[in-house]
Formats: sequence, C-alpha cells, structure tokens
Amino acid sequence: MIASTAPDFYDPKRTALILVDPLNDFLGTEGKLTQKLKSIGDRVGLLPNLCLALSSARAAHLKIFFATHHRYEDGYHNGWRFLNSSQAGSENRRLFARGQYGGDYHSDLKPQQGETIVGEHWTASAFANTDLDMQLKLQGVDHIVLAGLVANTCLESTGRYGVELGYHVTFLEDATSAFSEEAYRAAVDINWPAFAHAILTTKEFVQKLKVH
Repeated sequence: MIASTAPDFYDPKRTALILVDPLNDFLGTEGKLTQKLKSIGDRVGLLPNLCLALSSARAAHLKIFFATHHRYEDGYHNGWRFLNSSQAGSENRRLFARGQYGGDYHSDLKPQQGETIVGEHWTASAFANTDLDMQLKLQGVDHIVLAGLVANTCLESTGRYGVELGYHVTFLEDATSAFSEEAYRAAVDINWPAFAHAILTTKEFVQKLKVH
C-alpha cells in the first residue's frame, strides 16, 4: 500500500516543514549515534536531502519548525516510575546533552530568525506534551512535511499523532534514517503507508514547491 494523496503544490501559507531532531548526536561527525545511522543515511542521502528540503522550503517561504528531543540534564528523569528502554538508553548515554556538542543543532540545520522552535519532546512524538499543535494552528498550518530522525520512532510517532489531530501528513523517505535496514523498511514500506497521506522523495517534494 502506497500513500498517494500528495497535493500538486504545497501552499506555503498552509504548509510547514518540520525537522525532527536534527541534532549532532544523530548527525554530527562526533555524534554518539551518528555511526549507527550512517549505513542507511549514506545510502539514502540523509544529510544532503535534509539540507535540500530545508533550503528549498525556505526559498518557497514555507513555515519552518524545529522539533527536538529533550536535552539531557543530570536528574531529568528523577521520580519517573516507568522509564522505557529508549528513555533509559538516552539517560545512560547522556544523549543530546544541554549546552554540549551532542545537544546542538547540526551546523547545516540551524534555525534562522523567524523560524519556530517548539518545546522539547520527552519520548517520541513531537506533539506530545509540547506546543507544536498550538503553534501550527496559530500559524494557519494544516499540511505538515516531516523529515529527520529516527524513521521508525520520533518521525513516525510525530506523523501518527499529526494524523490524529487532523493534519495532512507527508514523509520524506530519503531525509531520514534508522538503526537497521529492517527498522527503516518497516517504517517506510509498512507503517507509514498505513496512515500517512503522502510519502515522497526530497526531490519530489521540491518539485511540488514549484508547481501551482
């Protein structure tokens, strides 16, 4: 099953590109998880496509949103009764440490003035316990285009939540990666098509910024 309801043109007044977790611990040369994402990332062109999606969306005057994971700070899970494996792993590795290299934006993917940085998500969805939905609605957005990391966790969870909230959801399949080929294929080939409205390559998305 392939999602097939991509618009012919992504109206900049109604569309936001949301970059999920474009942080150094995923993308930087010294990132703690960069090597684990490298095989698939290199094959699909992860970083070049993220940069292309961002630069093209900016040129077309789409709204740009940055949605990042909560930065690690000592004790930030204190008192939590039920840490899942992802949360425990993030704490043990001190992933995305606040004020340090791993928690900073990749140098090619930093927010610019006027772009929206939403509250940090604690687990997977960029909507859960953040102001993302409110910010999108206040800016008149009803179409969201998702790119970033990781394909089968934060990116997918954000897309699922977005559909539940009534947004038209597009994924960019070559502007993401995963920790295994099986996880990537499960997301792109099985899970996303079950709920997303469109799954595009970055070049296909860019073309739909030009046609109107």
